[in-house]
Amino acid sequence: MKTQIFLIDGGMTFKNKKDYLSYLRKRKISIEKKVKWSDDYLDKKLGKSFEIIKPRMPLKDNAKYNEWKIHFERFFPYLRNNIIFIGMSLGGIFLAKYLSENKFPKKILAIYLIAPPFDNTLPDEDLVGGFKLKSDLSMIEKNCKNIALLFSKDDDIVPVSHAEKFRNKLKNARIIIYKSKNGHFKISKFPELIKIIKQEL
Repeated sequence: MKTQIFLIDGGMTFKNKKDYLSYLRKRKISIEKKVKWSDDYLDKKLGKSFEIIKPRMPLKDNAKYNEWKIHFERFFPYLRNNIIFIGMSLGGIFLAKYLSENKFPKKILAIYLIAPPFDNTLPDEDLVGGFKLKSDLSMIEKNCKNIALLFSKDDDIVPVSHAEKFRNKLKNARIIIYKSKNGHFKISKFPELIKIIKQEL
C-alpha cells in the first residue's frame, strides 16, 4: 500500500462581498501557464511511492472554514493510517485549526504546514471566514508528534514573524525558515520538501 499524501492548497478570505468583488476586478490576470511545486512536480517526484490526494477545496477564492471542514471530512472513508498532511498557506491554517479542535480518526505520520498564517495580521489580506485559531493548539501534537512548519524570509504574504507565533504554541514542532522561496513559495520545484518526505519512510 502506498503512503497517502493529502495536500490542501491555499486560498483567500474576504470580510464581505464588496471586498471580494473588488479583488476580482483588480487582481492580476495572466494567460501564462503557472508552474507550481504543488502540481505535477510532487506527482513526478513522489508519485511512484506515494498516493497524492489534492482535493479542490470549495470556493477557495472566497473560502469559509465550515465549508472546507465538510469537504475535508468527506474524504475520511478513503484515508488510511500513516497519512502525511501538507497544508499550503490557507490550507496550512485550515489543517492547524481542524487538528487542534478534532481528534483525527487515522494515524498521521507527519504534518507539514507551509507558510501558514497564524492570525489576521497579514500585510495585504484579511484572514477571516472562520479560520481563526483557538488559543490552545496542543491537540495538533496529540494527533501527530511529527510536525514541521516551513517559512520563507522573503514571503510578502505571510510574514516570517508568524513562525514565532506558532513556535510559542507548538513546542515540539520543527520550524524551518528558508532565506528565499521566491516570496510566498512561488516556486516550481521544492527539493527540500521531497527530501523531508522521503526521510519519513
